[in-house]
Amino acid sequence: MSLSDRCARAVNIADLRLLARRRLPRAAFDYIDGGAEAEVTLRENSRAFEDVVLRPRSAVVTSQTDLGTTVLGQDLALPVLLAPVGSCRMFYPRGEAVAARAAGAAGTAYVLSTLSGTRLEEVKAASSGPCWYQLYLCGGRQAALAAIARAKAAGFSALVVTIDTPVPGLREKDLRNGVKELLSGNPFAAFPYVWQFLARPRWLAAFLADGGLMKFPNVVLPDGPMPYADVGTALAESVVCWDDLRWIREVWSGPIVIKGVHTADDARRAVDAGASAVVVSNHGGRQLDGVAATLRVLPEVVAAVGGRIEVLLDGGIRRGSDIVKALCLGARAVLVGRAYAYGLGAGGEAGVARAIEILRADLLRTLKLLGCASVGELDGSYVEAPPHWRGVQP
Repeated sequence: MSLSDRCARAVNIADLRLLARRRLPRAAFDYIDGGAEAEVTLRENSRAFEDVVLRPRSAVVTSQTDLGTTVLGQDLALPVLLAPVGSCRMFYPRGEAVAARAAGAAGTAYVLSTLSGTRLEEVKAASSGPCWYQLYLCGGRQAALAAIARAKAAGFSALVVTIDTPVPGLREKDLRNGVKELLSGNPFAAFPYVWQFLARPRWLAAFLADGGLMKFPNVVLPDGPMPYADVGTALAESVVCWDDLRWIREVWSGPIVIKGVHTADDARRAVDAGASAVVVSNHGGRQLDGVAATLRVLPEVVAAVGGRIEVLLDGGIRRGSDIVKALCLGARAVLVGRAYAYGLGAGGEAGVARAIEILRADLLRTLKLLGCASVGELDGSYVEAPPHWRGVQP
């Protein structure tokens, strides 16, 4: 059975996760699947949706259901964007371009990570929909300025500035899988961990045919693209502070989205800094473990911005009902990362397309069962959330 046939049989995102686990080497799968430290926040991001109860309207006919929305002035066919996920070429050849093409075909936006293994120009050309560029300051200001200029010239319509990565989180699965040793260039240190890749010969052949261990072509240093092994050091040396928004604004005339907002104070600072939107995000539970689930802090952020800018959310989205709950609590749209990365690892473009279709079908069904004709009509009356969540009215 082909990869696309297997993906077509997936009933939910969990099925795609299992398919990705079977196809990918352990180190690559755990890179998608794992979180920081004890993975408390990783689990809580998904579990928190269980604390929000849906309140349907019965005996309502919804023959025509509208999933469309507008984010930053751009029309989208559904309120789901593909979040920035680094190193997608580990999951499938030209992974970022493949995912962007699937997003465009579905009528939604794709957000490209700075730490992409594919040139941003290639990614933008692959998509028929909007593309945003996510910015780390890896390599310093000059490298960032060059990337911003390239993104502008290529037609990226928004800049996403991530503020929650002063250092990489402690991802213990990566340590156990020997990622440091595999990237060290020392064959003796790497040897005990090579079995992971030899156990997946088809993946390995495709990976090598795609160029093998990548560099980051969108982070150009004086001596060329940044090597893959430099990621941790580069992030530690490229901390984003609020003052950086001033010079970023000077060189980027389009919308700026601040990703990694987790408190009301940071939400207000983002408004003051001229952001057009914020993403309520804890980096998928991959940075600081023990912080609250993003859904739980969403009402606090929504209340803080007071409608002055748009609020997006990522973290833990696995079903259409999760999307509905986030929209009811004030999100304009959601970003999904792992949900489509599982699909990419399972079967490339077919897997990403299937992940989007699963969420779209879930969302449509949930709206009909709620008796709601469009995502634009969703509000707090369709859910019951814990009253102690800040910003939620008892």
